[in-house]
Amino acid sequence: MLRSALFVATCLLIFCGGHVAAAELKFLHTTAIKPAVDELLAPFQAKTGDKIITSYGPAGAIVQRARAGEEFDLIIATSSQIADLEKENVIGAGTKRDLAKVGIGMYVKKGASKPDVSSIERFKQTLLNAKSVAYIDPSSGGASGIYISSLLQRLGLAEELRARTISPKVVADVFNSVASGDAEIGMGQLSEIVIDPRIELVGMLPPEIQNTTLFAIGVSSKSKETDAAKSLVALMADSGSDQAFKKFGFERP
Repeated sequence: MLRSALFVATCLLIFCGGHVAAAELKFLHTTAIKPAVDELLAPFQAKTGDKIITSYGPAGAIVQRARAGEEFDLIIATSSQIADLEKENVIGAGTKRDLAKVGIGMYVKKGASKPDVSSIERFKQTLLNAKSVAYIDPSSGGASGIYISSLLQRLGLAEELRARTISPKVVADVFNSVASGDAEIGMGQLSEIVIDPRIELVGMLPPEIQNTTLFAIGVSSKSKETDAAKSLVALMADSGSDQAFKKFGFERP
């Protein structure tokens, strides 16, 4: 705890020297990375006095908002999406920094029996045996939903599971469906699974079919608080923030 506090204090001295007056930053980010963002923002705001207004959602939806001209200072989406925004001059050239990556897991209601997903065949059998399966609607722009939908097609399970699939457009509703028992099993990104006390992780997707999403951050090309925004980017990208990300199932790139 002391080490973490010292790290934050040191980073703020190093990275925040470029801005003195308190700033107000508008921060768009994906739902999947919210736990780590929250962990890092609190001490940053306390030390700098900056006010950070966050808004989150599926990666695709967040990117669309940025492209549509919504005002923001920082954005976190998938690394490829941030790279595209840089090419489109939505974020400033050279401000993209890769932050963390996370894989997809399967989960059940807390206390429910946990099926075996240690191999592709057992993973497939678990899905075929399930009364209902939940994951975020791919049309929402959620990275995990897009991948899971394509994976089920690839494994030849999509049609078999169609009538038993629950796919809300909001991540919270996916978890609610499993926690309430409406869905027997759910699938999603590990960082979202580990923070919900109502559910339990069964296991990660088998390595052969696992999909890891790399998230990156960038500063808006139209930001009026560039120094403050870059200070926050530096703090989040620094190796001293590793613990905050690993706590929620992320790996550093």
